[in-house]
Amino acid sequence: MRVLQVTNSLGMGGTEKLLLDSIPLYHEKGLQMDVLLLNGKEYPFLKKLYETNTCDIISLGEGSVYNPFHIFKIIKYLKKYDVVHVHLFPALYWVAFAKILSFSKTKLVYTEHSTTNNRRNNFFLKVIDNFIYSFYNKIASISIEVEIELKNHVSMHPNAFVVINNGVNVSKIFNEMSYSKNQIAHQISETDKLILQISRFDFPKDQKTAIKAMQHLPENVKLILVGEGELKNDCQELAHDMNLQDRVHFLGIRMDVSRLLKTVDIVLLSTEYEGLSLSSIEGLASGKPFVASEAPGLITIVNNAGIMFPIGDDIELASQIKKLLGDKDYYDAIVKKCLVRAKEYDINIMVEKYINLYESLI
Repeated sequence: MRVLQVTNSLGMGGTEKLLLDSIPLYHEKGLQMDVLLLNGKEYPFLKKLYETNTCDIISLGEGSVYNPFHIFKIIKYLKKYDVVHVHLFPALYWVAFAKILSFSKTKLVYTEHSTTNNRRNNFFLKVIDNFIYSFYNKIASISIEVEIELKNHVSMHPNAFVVINNGVNVSKIFNEMSYSKNQIAHQISETDKLILQISRFDFPKDQKTAIKAMQHLPENVKLILVGEGELKNDCQELAHDMNLQDRVHFLGIRMDVSRLLKTVDIVLLSTEYEGLSLSSIEGLASGKPFVASEAPGLITIVNNAGIMFPIGDDIELASQIKKLLGDKDYYDAIVKKCLVRAKEYDINIMVEKYINLYESLI
């Protein structure tokens, strides 16, 4: 069976990390799985995937992913594969149009990664979405919440929908080696308490609430923010304006996320909504307590395992962090519950479910 994964790029994001981690596992199980990128710029994840030597990587250039001429470039690849598995917009549109124009009988699978997007608030775009989705044989949602919202948006036969949770390599994360804390930044000492958030600096992520929470916490509590994005400068300015520049550390893009998770004291995800965040599952698997905002897409994953706080409530977030750092028994109990929940989202479970889905289509 030949499967082609199509997505916008292999920049830094949850979908991209999922492909990087899962494709070698499909290869181990005997699938020929290749990757087509609308933008093949050599981001760190792409370089890492090349190093695995487990798939062919097709790049359509380094231009805009919104260029409709990608449709014609995609056409020639459709008939070479039994299944084409697509992620994200606009790849969603371009592959559907390529199938229409080529009369290809290749089976299409789309994974819906988010509970919402801007197209869902526009009647005209909703009509177009219904047309586009109809050309996909299966729509896999990464969580129940994502599927519910999608079914409210598009009208398709119920058999077209399936829920397959995203996954991470739980044992690899849990068994990773930690750094010494002062290896993260020279201003950090071994006695400091570290809070880590790993996410891009773009909406709907909400690093500003995490930064504001720091003003309510002791001086030895420091915040580590990993990622890049358009809102990073705003967050840096906020930290400076609040005189927190020595307690909020911006590490940029890192390829050693697992080691950072094992080094810090608490893992955090402050956001306004999610699909099924890989960083949240990594946080649950880290052996550290995971704290997340009560955002759509996170409640099912985190509730009754990690700790949740109201979206944007920096005071409550700080209160929960104080409670964790001040009560070792409570801290250990939350860690134990997080690890149990993380095992439900092991990447090997996800891979097996997708293989079964592909086989059911051909």
